[in-house]
Amino acid sequence: MSDEDPDFESALAELETLVANMETGEFTLEQSLVAFERGVELTRQCRDALEQAELRVRALMPDGTEVPIDDVDTDSEG
Repeated sequence: MSDEDPDFESALAELETLVANMETGEFTLEQSLVAFERGVELTRQCRDALEQAELRVRALMPDGTEVPIDDVDTDSEG
């Protein structure tokens, strides 16, 4: 990711807005192509960010094992 790339949340928000705008059907063919190209770019940025986050989480696991989602304590109280 370069210095100009948005963070994950910004990229995802832009992608969601872009998709919503494309779904209106009001874009010209050229606008649709430009939007599609940007959407592909944003999708790749989001995927890369998620892959990096996964690697960081795996690095924190002491033996490299995965924790089943059912075993994760999601209770914020404690």
